[in-house]
Amino acid sequence: MHVRIFQPSRAATQAGRARAQGWVIEPELETPRLPEPLMGWASAGDTLNQIKLRFQSKEDAIAFAERKGWTYSVAEPQTRRIPPKNYGDNFRRGRPA
Repeated sequence: MHVRIFQPSRAATQAGRARAQGWVIEPELETPRLPEPLMGWASAGDTLNQIKLRFQSKEDAIAFAERKGWTYSVAEPQTRRIPPKNYGDNFRRGRPA
């Protein structure tokens, strides 16, 4: 079984970053999702897509996957860059539009 190890991003409706601290193991889909003929919902042939395992660190998640004998791929999180801003820059002449 192939799993993906990643650090989840925060939801768009959240201001804080509390739930984006840990790491998650999520299995890759083995069968494609297909629309169910009766209701039109998306369904898959395997139930592994319902599993999400949470860990405190990336090393813990990798160790768990190796202990179970799973192949894995690690998605490194992008670094958050906050540009420095000054309040006075809002009123500076020649400000880019």
